[in-house]
Amino acid sequence: MAIGARRQPLYDQLVDILTEKIEHEYRPGDLMPSERDLSKHYGLSRTTVRLALQELERLGLVVRQHGRGTFVADRSVQTTNLSQTYSFTEQMREMGRDPETTILEFAEIEADKNLAENLRTRIGDKLFKIKRLRIADGMPMMVERTYLPVRKFMSLKCPMLENASLYHVIEVDFHEKIRVAEEEFFASIARPADAHLLGIGEGAPVLDLVRTTYDMGNEIIEYTLSVARADQFKYKIYHYRSEG
Repeated sequence: MAIGARRQPLYDQLVDILTEKIEHEYRPGDLMPSERDLSKHYGLSRTTVRLALQELERLGLVVRQHGRGTFVADRSVQTTNLSQTYSFTEQMREMGRDPETTILEFAEIEADKNLAENLRTRIGDKLFKIKRLRIADGMPMMVERTYLPVRKFMSLKCPMLENASLYHVIEVDFHEKIRVAEEEFFASIARPADAHLLGIGEGAPVLDLVRTTYDMGNEIIEYTLSVARADQFKYKIYHYRSEG
């Protein structure tokens, strides 16, 4: 396909060409040609090639790794089904992946108006704020910001979360039985700080998730805001047709 004959921007034309190659010629995990090779092959500037690769990354078609190159993304396997209520740690293990958690922040804060409303508590009430980076097989997958009412988990300490899932700690260490967890999610783009932690480009597609967990007394015991890599998570639902 010749580049430059149409009014379409040059980088956009290159995106179309490379997208077709990704879908029909390349395989997941294949190393893409370098910026220099693409520039020479298509007679384009390095800036134009770089813009095209950034767009492919934003679309979730490639993964760019600093110092290694650009690889074709695997969009068909090793994705986590968001339609299931799950523990990240447990589900990763069920998939045969090695989960890790890096605790980036563990602090006691006061609830502002927004947090008070979402946790059904009062402004100024004490909350634990836990910021974690969730990893599977060495790949950053999700950034989570979790808020818990201190009055429910008075003796919670950071080391308790380093080797056990949050739900395990809630149910086993604090004897809080979870009744239901509500979760909603929507498409978004990666903000700079989250993009850095997830190893993706700023503006790359992500899923923003909001989870609210209730105990048997219908009290909210967890409120979590998460940012997940869009290329590593999926949503699947079954619709059953009723008789008649």
